[in-house]
Amino acid sequence: MLSLESEVLERHLALFENKSILLFGDVRDRFADVIRAKATNVAVFSNYFDYANQHKDVIFGLECEQPADLAVFYWTKNKQECQFQLLQWLANAPIGQELLIIGENRSGVRSVETMLSSLGEIAKIDSARRCGLYHFALNEKPKFDSKKFWKSYRLEDLMVYALPAVFSSAELDTGSKLLLSTFTKSDGLKGKVLDLGCGSGVIGAALKQQFPKIKLTMSDIHAMAIHSSQRTLAENQLDGEVLASDVFSHIDGRFDLIISNPPFHDGIDTAYRAVETLIAQAKQHLNKGGELRIVANAFLPYPDLLDQAFGSHQLLAKSNKFKVYSVRA
Repeated sequence: MLSLESEVLERHLALFENKSILLFGDVRDRFADVIRAKATNVAVFSNYFDYANQHKDVIFGLECEQPADLAVFYWTKNKQECQFQLLQWLANAPIGQELLIIGENRSGVRSVETMLSSLGEIAKIDSARRCGLYHFALNEKPKFDSKKFWKSYRLEDLMVYALPAVFSSAELDTGSKLLLSTFTKSDGLKGKVLDLGCGSGVIGAALKQQFPKIKLTMSDIHAMAIHSSQRTLAENQLDGEVLASDVFSHIDGRFDLIISNPPFHDGIDTAYRAVETLIAQAKQHLNKGGELRIVANAFLPYPDLLDQAFGSHQLLAKSNKFKVYSVRA
């Protein structure tokens, strides 16, 4: 099934004939299969491991170095993330490079006009399915400096670093703050700890700093989050492994604690697939007596999911917006 964006692109199949094509940005469908017969070559690049893990022809990473006669960028809801991805790729492209940008109007795709207008010629060539399609030709290469996209903040003795679109990138969110407040020095936390959906790495890094003896693993689906967590650990001289995994898809072994502030937004729409998988499969990745501890918006139906998977749950803390739940294997 094609996305709304790809349905608009499908109206312009002649543009892809006899060209090498790159699809990147927030690609979520198999438009690549639609144009494969027309194009000389089709490459797909994604910052998102959940998508790349489903399709073996997708290149996963932070920075795209794939050349193409024509590239198609799928706009994401985060403007800074779009700017990072577009400028990074265009900085390595030749003058005259052609690029299509497609995105839903509600995600702010119109701002691509001001973002790229100083670098070349940009024009809207279609408007349908509540989406805008733009054509861009590069006249002047941008100077891309990834350092300008990093944000940082201090949490007591911890410095947290993050790239755009990473959760808790500018400050500690109130959910994570409540979750961390449920740990005290007297807990004597030890053993293997997994921070699932680590974002900027603030939760896992804070626990490693508080409990140096733990063996820390952190994972996320977003390349920007993985690089953010790696830098947060490195800058604070903390040991830990950071890896790409779609929930438990690439997690080996069992843990004494799995901790998470799980996302419940997928793009612009709300989705619970990742959280349902996290709760349903957590027991298989916990040692006997091991704990799953998560924070969630108070209105979400997580207690029912926890009871189904573990038989019962504990409420460790709550605020006006959030609740921290604990279950044991």
